[in-house]
Amino acid sequence: MRVKALAVLVMLALVAGCSSAPKPRVAATSTPAWNTSTDSSSTSSRSTKSPRSTSNYAPLVRTLPPINQDVVFHAISLVGTPYQYGGSTPETGFDCSGLINYVYRQAVGMALPRTTAGLNALSAENPAVGALEPGDLVLFAMNGGNRVNHAGIYVGDGRFLHAPSSGGKVRMDSLQANFWQRTYTGARRVLE
Repeated sequence: MRVKALAVLVMLALVAGCSSAPKPRVAATSTPAWNTSTDSSSTSSRSTKSPRSTSNYAPLVRTLPPINQDVVFHAISLVGTPYQYGGSTPETGFDCSGLINYVYRQAVGMALPRTTAGLNALSAENPAVGALEPGDLVLFAMNGGNRVNHAGIYVGDGRFLHAPSSGGKVRMDSLQANFWQRTYTGARRVLE
């Protein structure tokens, strides 16, 4: 009888230990941190050349126009796709400009240049780092100098998505990383 009672107590303890944690109670009037409005007319004294602080970036989680959402969500769905020089589909893999070209064509039907030089030459708005919006193109000169030879898609919160290099996979990186700060040359806003 003692063994049965002990077995029942052990089972109750196990079942009680597997219960969910209580949900935190939040006042109905509280506003989520990401749902704060910012004055977009304010200007930043920061240089547009080098991204530094995430406080200068629009939050990743906020209401985006549907066209920007389509681009960002489509781009994120391709994370993990292998890098392939000259690649422009998920089946073949992507290089950086092939990824951008594919995402914009599939998500919003927009044809963009197929090379980083072509992306750099776009006569689109060049927003300051602090004014980047999800869906903006970010451009880099990775071999020194000013020749743009790499590009990605800004996804918000100081991060961008790109196809990095041979042996790599499509991934997100922070614009705050030293390498990306040093090589960042500007951006292009192709969505309106």
